Amino acid sequence: MSEYKSKEYGYATLAILGQSCLGGIAAMLILSVDSSFGLKIAQLFLVTLLTMGYNAAVLAQLKSKTAFAILLLSVVFSSIVIIAHLF
Repeated sequence: MSEYKSKEYGYATLAILGQSCLGGIAAMLILSVDSSFGLKIAQLFLVTLLTMGYNAAVLAQLKSKTAFAILLLSVVFSSIVIIAHLF
C-alpha cells in the first residue's frame, strides 16, 4: 500500500490498463457461456461496476487507500469470474 501511495500516478495508469483488460476478459467469458439471462446480466453488471468504479476513483482522485481497495476488489472479482467460467 505504501508503495502504491508513493508512486500513485504511475501505478494508477498501469492498474487502469491491467484491470480494464481483466474486466474485459471476464465480460467476454460471461457472455460466451450459455446460462440464464438474469445470471449473465447480474455478473456482467458487477464486473462492469467494479471495473469502472476503479477508473472513476482514479479520475476523481480519491484517497490512495480507497482507490487501492477498489482496485483489489475489482481484480479479485474479475479473477474469480474468469476462473469460474474456465472450469
